[in-house]
Amino acid sequence: MSSDLVAGIDSSTQSTKVVVCDANTGEIVRTGRASHPDGTEVAPAAWWDAFREATDSLLDGVGAIGIGGQQHGMVTLDEAGEVVRPALLWNDTRSAKAAEDLGSELGAEYWAKSVGSLPVASFTVTKLRWMAENEPELADRVARVLLPHDWLTWRLLGDGAEPVTDRGDASGTGYFSPATGEYRQDLLAHAFGGRTPELPRVIGPAEAAGHTPDGILVSAGTGDNMAAALGLELVPGDVVVSLGTSGTVFGVSETPSADPSGIVAGFADATGRFLPLACTLNAARVLTATSAMLGVELAEFDKLALAATPGSGGPTFLPYLDGERTPNLPDAKGTLSGLTRANMTPENLARAAVEGMLCGLAAGLDALREQGLEVRRVLLIGGGAQSAAVRVVAPIVFGVPVVIPEVAEYVAVGAARQAAWALASSTEPPRWQEQHGCTPLEPTEADRAEGRRIQQRHLEARELGHGISAKPKED
Repeated sequence: MSSDLVAGIDSSTQSTKVVVCDANTGEIVRTGRASHPDGTEVAPAAWWDAFREATDSLLDGVGAIGIGGQQHGMVTLDEAGEVVRPALLWNDTRSAKAAEDLGSELGAEYWAKSVGSLPVASFTVTKLRWMAENEPELADRVARVLLPHDWLTWRLLGDGAEPVTDRGDASGTGYFSPATGEYRQDLLAHAFGGRTPELPRVIGPAEAAGHTPDGILVSAGTGDNMAAALGLELVPGDVVVSLGTSGTVFGVSETPSADPSGIVAGFADATGRFLPLACTLNAARVLTATSAMLGVELAEFDKLALAATPGSGGPTFLPYLDGERTPNLPDAKGTLSGLTRANMTPENLARAAVEGMLCGLAAGLDALREQGLEVRRVLLIGGGAQSAAVRVVAPIVFGVPVVIPEVAEYVAVGAARQAAWALASSTEPPRWQEQHGCTPLEPTEADRAEGRRIQQRHLEARELGHGISAKPKED
């Protein structure tokens, strides 16, 4: 089917979002949305129902579809292709002990060298270990393991289709090597009690998975972070800081990463390159929780934070309100230190919350740098990026130019861009925008110096409260 329209699907934890774009320019012409059930395990059929609802009457004239899906989820199928049990999602933590066991059994260095990442509770490999230990009879029925985007792509292709995936999403399983582009069947068997279910074939970034029964081309699809990078049209030197419920820091690289500390996950991207990524558990909700504590709406919270001086007048907030992943402090609590009667004001507390949240993301930036990633500028996205205070403080704390791209569903846009790429059968994805030409927020030398002082105070507070030290930044 030839068409000037392509559709991108973001099948996330909470909902399905659809954008229909002009294949040549990327202009969004139609959108749709449908909710997913709440919870950390979901029947995959609910994603299909949401896809059908969200795309109702939107796909007329569409020539290609791409799917960006939530990473890591475990979809298990039997010999007949029926779902064995509800899918365990990335945020299901029942596999935390399995992750700890897998890590200790083979060692951090081995995991990092083998698959670029250490096993954590979100990864598919740990969920398979949990299933093998806790549901062995169900595990015995598993003939094939897919990821959420794999399963949706497979459903789109219709009866008899071969399940496929891409390097990006496969790199979040814990049994695929981004460096070699091959599955590690030995790690799959080790985790799953010796069982070796079939895995989807990994296809190239511009390769078509097939066509729907109606003749619409279906692209390879990818994971949500990889699709967002594709939608933002990242180039080396660009690093995304996404401020949602959690925070993510990622950028594209020409070489794979392998961090035995586990801070950086060594993913692949959706273009044939790599996507090292660090994640914090505490991001935008730090702002909403602090504004609630101060009894103000977010707009007033911003005004309070901007009325304080850089450094928040002395208070230092470590916002580990839900534990933390970067640094690895799952049982930590938030702390507020450096208070005096003179500096204990609503303005300083609001500013300390913004600085504390951003210092956590700055630690992620430093971890990426240690893996060899160049950071020339930060693209700040997500709900937290709409905060006026965040926009002012981010260049100070990060110490590099910060760009605020236009608000968009970048996962869905990236999936649509991949669909356009497959439809055109070109060597490179289409250029849809001029690298986010909005004026960057440039830090001055004084800003950078202040940012180093703020981060140093946070490092000292972290060492004092949690025993984790880090080298101070160079002046």
